[in-house]
Amino acid sequence: MAEAAKGRGARSNATGRYEPETLEAFDDGWTGEDAEVAPLRTTLTPERARTIITRNSSPDVGFDRSINPYRGCEHGCIYCYARPAHAFMGLSPGLDFESRLFWKPGAAGLLEQELARPRYVGRHIHIGGNTDPYQPVERELKATRSVLEVLQRFNHPLSIITKSVLIARDADILGAMGREGLASALVSITTLDRKLARAMEPRASTPAKRLEAISRLADAGCPVGVGFAPVIPGLNDHELEAVLEAAAKAGATSAMYVTLRLPLEIKDLFREWLEDARPDRAARVMSLVRQTRGGRDYDPEWSHRMKGEGPVAELIGTRFRAALKRYGLDGPRPALDTSRFRVPADMKKQLDLFDAA
Repeated sequence: MAEAAKGRGARSNATGRYEPETLEAFDDGWTGEDAEVAPLRTTLTPERARTIITRNSSPDVGFDRSINPYRGCEHGCIYCYARPAHAFMGLSPGLDFESRLFWKPGAAGLLEQELARPRYVGRHIHIGGNTDPYQPVERELKATRSVLEVLQRFNHPLSIITKSVLIARDADILGAMGREGLASALVSITTLDRKLARAMEPRASTPAKRLEAISRLADAGCPVGVGFAPVIPGLNDHELEAVLEAAAKAGATSAMYVTLRLPLEIKDLFREWLEDARPDRAARVMSLVRQTRGGRDYDPEWSHRMKGEGPVAELIGTRFRAALKRYGLDGPRPALDTSRFRVPADMKKQLDLFDAA
């Protein structure tokens, strides 16, 4: 078992699935005399994107377009469903995903261009559908905030999800848009146990800070929900009710959950982490996970990939619905207003000048 890198979730850095050669670390017997491994540093590379809005046709995600200012995620959540996407960059979904990040410096300008196109129709955009839009470096880069500013100028409806208290920095925008029916937020809280959170999500905000983010967004006027995602049977599922109760007290008005998904490389990365971080319950957790996936590590079928199936999955769903009602999180979610979308006058003038040229 590889030694855990300080502040990182993955225990290894296996080659991406598209690479022609596979590299694998092994113990050569000289560990005791080897020099200490240098700390893993995070690198950030600009990505020159041509577009900023990503479209999808997935029937079970609730939106058909999203914006991701960053690729990779320094939070290091071991279960993150976005990890396999790093293989498209020729990188590992393991430690590379957590330490070799990309960002889109021209995100705001690209977004303005796309929203101003004559045929564009304003519909709900989700921010953070792949990786968290509030990376630690967002404090300086403000890529996500620049996207929010553009959407506010265009009166464009949005939703946003994060595990970071940094979202509270943008409560001025999200609160103002939320009061107008143009924005909603979701804060993901998988556990209230700080020790488990540090092991499972090593660089994400602490559970207490995420509750603080819910409170600050709610106070600002932005409708905010809590995501108990993923539910990991045998590891954090016993906290379902406690997390929803704490979030409701902080100001959340809705909730959602997703049962642990282990597609592609994630299944090996998660098992490796589990055997290292929680060896006493690793076999039990994987057994319960397979019971929600028809005996497999993962079932990708649209109809039940988010919730799973079978008695274990059904019990989680029953408990979740009961907790929604108990803590007042079962009310209708306010619909985002798509009717107010407009291209600002100054943008129209710029486009007229461009057309004239």
